[in-house]
Amino acid sequence: MKDALIDLRAWRQFVAVAEELHFGRAALRLHMTQPPVTQAIAQLEKTLGVVLFDRTRRRVALTPAGEALLPDVRELLARAQALPARARAAAAGQVGRVRIAFVSTVGFEQLPAWVREFRVRCPEVALELVEATGDVQLEAFARGEIDAGLMLHSPGAAPPGLARLPVEEEALVLALPSQHRLARARPVPLAEALAEPLVIFPRRIVPSLHDAVFDLYHAAGRTPQVAQEAIQMQTIVNLVSGGIGVAWVPHSVMQFRRAGVVYRQAGEFKGTGRRRVALPACETSLVWPAQAAHPALARFVEFVRERTGRAT
Repeated sequence: MKDALIDLRAWRQFVAVAEELHFGRAALRLHMTQPPVTQAIAQLEKTLGVVLFDRTRRRVALTPAGEALLPDVRELLARAQALPARARAAAAGQVGRVRIAFVSTVGFEQLPAWVREFRVRCPEVALELVEATGDVQLEAFARGEIDAGLMLHSPGAAPPGLARLPVEEEALVLALPSQHRLARARPVPLAEALAEPLVIFPRRIVPSLHDAVFDLYHAAGRTPQVAQEAIQMQTIVNLVSGGIGVAWVPHSVMQFRRAGVVYRQAGEFKGTGRRRVALPACETSLVWPAQAAHPALARFVEFVRERTGRAT
């Protein structure tokens, strides 16, 4: 027998007869006359190639095949009945999936709280999370593998071509080995910090922030002495704890406690002509392809907008 699509009406008639075990009562329940119900069940059995009811003049009973089929058909009808409401919920962004990539700094505090609160508010929207640096996120956007990303960049320098919601701006602080001679200084003299070996992320990861750090050195008349590059902030901090060098990290990284590392503010520095050298800052943004936004993503964006106090 070839598989065939069967009208839901036939399945409703099957359930009515299975529950009433009487064609006449089933017809009344369906607001029909008995002959069409009898014919519909006969046609259903012919289509399936299976006898669903044992019929005699005295009784109607489900066959083993009919008994096995009944729970599945009830579930099918329940799902079909729920489809209109589910379609409306999906259109309103209350049902669906949002695939979100995020940089590690957001994962220290903000993202776990957002996920917890959003799941309470929208329990039928699945948030799928993957940690990824900015360059990896851009590749994932190009392949259609993520819906949104939480990216780190220099203030106002989010990657072009994406819709953007600024989430947080924060200063960069120095991570130093706890036994370093500058570890006790509060603040750390900037001129001395800039003379230390540097641990930093590769430029391809966050070009704008990498350039901002290097601009700081150049403005102070220094050339960065890069001792080691590392991709993840946790790895950078671990390298600092091993005495490889110092690192400029977002303020939020201070929540990552690592033995052998201290975090310090840097002091001001007067550059050439006594011009004040500005310390770099960083910004985190929620970004997404505007043309690919869907209702569940829009609901998540509005949730983040609300949580960060950003004006619409």
